[in-house]
Amino acid sequence: MTYHLDGVVIPTGFDVPVEPLRRAAHFTGEPGCIAESRHVAAQFLDQLRTECRATIDAKAEGAVLLVVSELVTNADRHSDGPYILELEGTDTALTVAVYDSNGALPRVFPRDPQRVGRHGLEIVRALAREVGVERVPVGKRVRAVIDLTGG
Repeated sequence: MTYHLDGVVIPTGFDVPVEPLRRAAHFTGEPGCIAESRHVAAQFLDQLRTECRATIDAKAEGAVLLVVSELVTNADRHSDGPYILELEGTDTALTVAVYDSNGALPRVFPRDPQRVGRHGLEIVRALAREVGVERVPVGKRVRAVIDLTGG
């Protein structure tokens, strides 16, 4: 609820959503899907700023966009079918989940600066406070939780 006093808007704190915001996007694997997934995530971050009054700095926004890009790229490369990007956020955290049709769980390789490629999950783990992978009836889900507050 918001009160107006002599033209000044005074937020009462009760107008912030209690439930997290959610959005899902389906991708076929056509060219441009990875860029489109980043665009969907950027729009979602704007929605969090507006509807949840989230304070998201450039570092947190960059982390979200990179995690989305890495997870969607992996789904695009390693699955034989469409994939789904799910975003769920509050004013303090955002969860990125990507579902794809390949049931094989991704491997985490040891750090090796000499290795070319296969750093995606390593990057995601460095940027997220929590990363999980699980098999689901359609294949697998890779999920990452990113702090938006710089914590």
